[in-house]
Amino acid sequence: MTTLKVQKRDTEKKAKALRREGFVTGTLFGKNIKETVLLQIDKKEAERIHRECLKGSQLNLELDGKTYDVLLKEIDYDGLKREIYEMDFQALVKGEKVHSVAEIVLCNRDKVQEGIVEQLLSEVSYKTTPENLVDKIEVDCASLKLGDVLKVSDLAISKNKKVDIQTNLDAPVVSVVAPHNVPAADEATDETVTAEVSLQS
Repeated sequence: MTTLKVQKRDTEKKAKALRREGFVTGTLFGKNIKETVLLQIDKKEAERIHRECLKGSQLNLELDGKTYDVLLKEIDYDGLKREIYEMDFQALVKGEKVHSVAEIVLCNRDKVQEGIVEQLLSEVSYKTTPENLVDKIEVDCASLKLGDVLKVSDLAISKNKKVDIQTNLDAPVVSVVAPHNVPAADEATDETVTAEVSLQS
């Protein structure tokens, strides 16, 4: 399991000042933690976690010589600036259900012979105990055909009796649709040109 070392945040400094010094701010909270712990995380370490883990991933958090089994609850990431602002972690309790999300990852999209693969849902919300957490759901598109629609109920996670799905089971996840008829636009242009020539005549 991935491990991340963090420090308690220097509360005398504002978040912007900490970011200038090469840190990302964060929090650690949970049922067995009396008060939310404010954190500061080395920027390079935070970026490593962002590359290796998804929102909803389980990892070990090392703080002041103690290791916590945690869930990566939230990542505040600016895609344009490629900068992480905040990372929040929930300490897990063995045997107690926790709310999380699993990211949907489409595989073999290029093997679909006819039609265009459209992803309609990016994640599935669910509840389960720490030992049954799922960080991602891989969907194999290789066997999909034009007109096919996969719903949440079709995913393997929905058939796991140890997981309580919170997302609507009828929600579409991925579909294969016909490509847009581009030539139709060309025909419309030709008609316009013909009309203009007639008017000039």
